[in-house]
Amino acid sequence: MTTSPVRALEELEDLTPVLFGHAAFQYLNAGCELGLFDLLHDTPDLTKEHVGRELALAARATDILLLGTTALGLTTVREDGRYRDAPVIEHLFTDGRWPRFTSVVAFEAHIVYEAQADFTASLRENGNVGLRRIRGTGRDLYHRLAENPELERVFYRYMRAWSELSNPLLLAHGGFAAAGSVLDVGGGDAVNAIALARTHPHLRITILELPATTPLARRRIEDSGLADRITVHEGDMFQDPFPAADRVLFAHQLVIWDAHENLALLQQAHKALPEGGQVVVFSSFSDDRGDGPLMAALDSVYFASLPARGGMIHPWYRYEQWLTEAGFDPTGITRTVAASWTPHGIVTAVK
Repeated sequence: MTTSPVRALEELEDLTPVLFGHAAFQYLNAGCELGLFDLLHDTPDLTKEHVGRELALAARATDILLLGTTALGLTTVREDGRYRDAPVIEHLFTDGRWPRFTSVVAFEAHIVYEAQADFTASLRENGNVGLRRIRGTGRDLYHRLAENPELERVFYRYMRAWSELSNPLLLAHGGFAAAGSVLDVGGGDAVNAIALARTHPHLRITILELPATTPLARRRIEDSGLADRITVHEGDMFQDPFPAADRVLFAHQLVIWDAHENLALLQQAHKALPEGGQVVVFSSFSDDRGDGPLMAALDSVYFASLPARGGMIHPWYRYEQWLTEAGFDPTGITRTVAASWTPHGIVTAVK
């Protein structure tokens, strides 16, 4: 069957967001960094000339910026030539998510974007070739962040924002109400530990983190007034035994590593837990069929290119295989899927 010229043209147009996806992101990032979206939130229905004056942009630059953001549906323009934020952007302001969203955009712009140019090479070599874009000598992104203070700040702002966007699922369905103690493996700047401690006042939480990161966690714990219930244990999760706890939490952690490393981490968790203890894997997941969701596929470009050798947004069934192989009861493995724009979920298993 021959494709009509009209349909052939439509098919090519369908490819435009993919072919020029890199440019689409630049409009989003520019709108954030230049303050366009904040300006139109505070003062909607501005003319192009007013926007240019407020953002200190030349007329040509203003034309380009507003052409892109409007064509992409990030801003809208009335027939009289006045601009305002599109509803999708305005809703981020009104529901309080805008600061978190911009932290995610900054992470993509300043840490992820350049390294993804090495995606093809990373696939060919089955390794994170994009790490070469990050200055330093550490074996992975996390060991190099301390050598790049500004990138470190961008990274942990992002991780805190990403966790705050997704944490309602973890707090509601992680099973922590029945726990007395929790080990948060690779707990970063304590964003999850603080949220858990505030939601469950009976919990005592230990964060296992690299020495370079622990000062960040301790500062946030002190500022939160929870130092009596959250402690920080310095160590390398791949080299040091896990402190004992009756829940072991891997939050946004097992997407980073390869199958052998994840199995080793889950075996470590199994050793640290008492009989009846539980491991909680909180993460983004891809579908078992390998066909989505789209965000899981796109986010896997980052994990393939940059942080460490072997990561991706793994499918649900793979975690269940690893947990069974690590010694957890296969009949006690559960899935909880988030009703969210992010592909988050929880897998739990009982020793």
